[in-house]
Amino acid sequence: MSTSLAFLPHEADRPPIRDLVDSMTHAGVVGESREWKDVLKKATQVAATDTTVLLTGESGTGKEVVARFIHRASGRQNGPFVALNCAALPEQLLESELFGYERGAFTSAQHSKPGHIDLAAHGVLFLDEVSEMSLCAQAKFLRVLQEREFLRLGGTRMVKAHIRVVAATNRDLRTAVDRGDFREDLFYRLQVFDICIPPLRERPADIVPLCEMFLQEIGKSFGRPPGGLTKDAREALLHHDWPGNVRELRNALERAAILAEGGLIHPQHLALQRRTKPSGDQTTTNLGTVERETIERVLRETRWNKSNAAQRLGLSRTQLYWRIRKYGLEKPPPLQS
Repeated sequence: MSTSLAFLPHEADRPPIRDLVDSMTHAGVVGESREWKDVLKKATQVAATDTTVLLTGESGTGKEVVARFIHRASGRQNGPFVALNCAALPEQLLESELFGYERGAFTSAQHSKPGHIDLAAHGVLFLDEVSEMSLCAQAKFLRVLQEREFLRLGGTRMVKAHIRVVAATNRDLRTAVDRGDFREDLFYRLQVFDICIPPLRERPADIVPLCEMFLQEIGKSFGRPPGGLTKDAREALLHHDWPGNVRELRNALERAAILAEGGLIHPQHLALQRRTKPSGDQTTTNLGTVERETIERVLRETRWNKSNAAQRLGLSRTQLYWRIRKYGLEKPPPLQS
């Protein structure tokens, strides 16, 4: 083995995926679908390194669950896991929370305060909704990834950043780069190893295992045995399109468990509302239109090399093929000489 790979654990020393999953069912790492198992396989592979990871997928698909899985499966598992939602804080507050500040950095800074980078030392810093980071904060954070050092607000000396970064977004960062909303150099620094988490509607085999886990959690929090699902309720769950993904599923089950009062959960307890499908030429939502245009552009740029296109889009080949069929994308015929 070359010295450059000496930090990688031997294959036999890596914990098997099933062992990791079994030990983390409380954190939502359950599922039977091929798509979910592919996500966990990639997460396990990259966890053995210190590589920066970018998690993409719709809101509620479980990006933080996967980030915690990577932390648990890595050599930093004994270090802290520190999460920061970049969309939840205004620009100035985000920078102070991320980098920390020295006493006197601003009027109310009576004492020095460590930032999330400090708090995550020797562990994992999880940046959720990283696309919402301001351009100024992006420029400062780029140095963290490039030089592994940062400057606290009001500070005069660089501080070493002993962290691993896992970032997540529910937006298309490439489109944000094209609009000028996200730095291209930071995009490439974050996208060293990207994992796309499919929405729940594309992995229905995960719905029942997730329901079983959530009902156990909910029953425990209510202090009573968990109620089960009737056949009709199970069918309703399997046929719902889940725009809110796994988060919506858990919320629906918690509400239903309250209404069922410890008994079996029926469809009326779930109160699932189907979204009306557009008719005529409006065959996709605005989000679907953006996705179609993005995929078509990347396919053109890669000259319809599906492997390269899937890698750039953060999709598996299967997911890309499915979207090509979904949107009716066809390779243009060669130009006649």
